[in-house]
Amino acid sequence: MRRLLVAAVTAVALGASAATAFDLADVEKLKATKSCYKCSLSRADLRKANLSDAYLVHANLREADLTGANLTKADLRNTRLGDAVLSGAILTTAKLFRADLKGAVLTNADLTKAILCNTTMPDGHVDNSGCP
Repeated sequence: MRRLLVAAVTAVALGASAATAFDLADVEKLKATKSCYKCSLSRADLRKANLSDAYLVHANLREADLTGANLTKADLRNTRLGDAVLSGAILTTAKLFRADLKGAVLTNADLTKAILCNTTMPDGHVDNSGCP
């Protein structure tokens, strides 16, 4: 019972709601190690998180709030970012191979030297500008 209460309080502190789809253990793992393969982070509150060099391959970040997050050099291959909020996020040199950004908010996001290959952009078009 105590573990359930602690998990509920932690989830509320992280901005979770009854409709939250993220796995709290995945959020904690990501924050502690910057590595989370096939993580469930949908709707997670990761505002201003320092995720530089993070390994998020095959992660589900749909509808996550990454406003102002630092994703410099992050590996986001095959990551679902549809409808995520990336306003002001730093994606400098991030790897976005086969990433899905459809519907994502990229207002003032820094995509300088981001590697885009078979990447679905917010408007639905596929960007292959960084393919080898």
